[in-house]
Amino acid sequence: MKVGIIGTGYVGLPTGVGLAELGHDVICIDKDERKINALQNGQITLYEEGLEELLRKNFQTGKIKFTTSMQQGIKDADVVLIAVGTPPHPVTKAADMQYIYAAAEELSHYLTGYTIVAVKSTVPVGTGDEVEEIIRKNNPKADFDVISVPEFLREGYAVKDFFNPDRIVIGTESERAKATMAKLYSSFADKTPILYVKRRSSETIKYASNAFLAVKIHYINEMADFCEQTGADISEVAKGMGLDTRIGNRFLNAGPGYGGSCFPKDTMAMAYMARQNGVNMTVIEDVIKENANRKKKMAHRILESVKNIPNAKIAVLGLAFKNGTDDCRESPAMEIINELLRFNADITAFDPQAMNNAKHLLGEQIKFADNMYGALQNADVVAILTEWPEFKELDLHKTAELLRHKNIVDCRNLLNKKQAAELGFNYSCVGYNSAADCNKNKKAA
Repeated sequence: MKVGIIGTGYVGLPTGVGLAELGHDVICIDKDERKINALQNGQITLYEEGLEELLRKNFQTGKIKFTTSMQQGIKDADVVLIAVGTPPHPVTKAADMQYIYAAAEELSHYLTGYTIVAVKSTVPVGTGDEVEEIIRKNNPKADFDVISVPEFLREGYAVKDFFNPDRIVIGTESERAKATMAKLYSSFADKTPILYVKRRSSETIKYASNAFLAVKIHYINEMADFCEQTGADISEVAKGMGLDTRIGNRFLNAGPGYGGSCFPKDTMAMAYMARQNGVNMTVIEDVIKENANRKKKMAHRILESVKNIPNAKIAVLGLAFKNGTDDCRESPAMEIINELLRFNADITAFDPQAMNNAKHLLGEQIKFADNMYGALQNADVVAILTEWPEFKELDLHKTAELLRHKNIVDCRNLLNKKQAAELGFNYSCVGYNSAADCNKNKKAA
């Protein structure tokens, strides 16, 4: 099948490469000439494990192409996927739909033959109606269906998730569209549930899913706070909870709060839509507020560890919002750093993949190291803010030699707290308080 994809970001590019690998003829469209020029030269424009290899393979075979021309990209396409950004509005925090509507406006002029226009971006309920109206207004004779196909790719695991989806949701009541999409996703027919629902239901599913996961993350963080005060260990509590099949063990890692390109904007958009429709979603509203507070709390935990050290130097390990990606959008690490900078903190940071994006956002406000041990040199505290596997392998003996003061604030619970204590570190993690544990034991005695 011929597929046009509008947008080459963290959704559009992995989707395009994945569909090409499945044998479809794909053209990715983007207005950013810099991106397109790089992709046409076989250069990856974002980091996702395994993506670069697949891109080069399918580019060489001609299964995937790149263009800045909307007309060229969607000419004779069977399916056009809209995968552009829907960032939060700076004031209302509602999803900003200008890029979706601009794409619909432009593509409407170039539709030839029967075409499915599939909205893959996360969009408010009713967007499909608006897109359909835009196309019909501009091209009354066009033969098309507008459907909703929400993406569920996790950044850092996008390639894996594309080929191993836990479900495919398609929002349409058109039998013609269902038949076409069944052909597009035929490779998954025998191994993945394909759910056909109303378009508005499909648009809601993505928001409902992300909001639920955000709530789950915030809940385990609140339980971590409880554990710190009572002497319980959140890692043990989470393990016990996760064995309950009704709960499951995913998204039960306590930490500095959720971030990234999806959860923050989608929870805010969900809350906005609820208010617009007269629905009181107190849980989501509270989670949004308290998640922001949590990052400030983590920043002040770091500051507290060096409060008696003049001109303290802080080493930050991790800048991306999660491991496996170079995306710093709404990253807890970045928000923690910005809070630290409010107190004129002296920061040196390192991240395996997100350095360039972080430099773009932070400029010269902090220093950047070439490797994780370079960041530790003469620092007074190490703050671990992203759960990269290499940080888990941090050599604590070497770390002790490099630091001026042996302080660690492990916001991702990566290190061995017993070993850290044995080596004389003042070690702080999330959801565990050795002092509380000791006090509990004293009372029992």
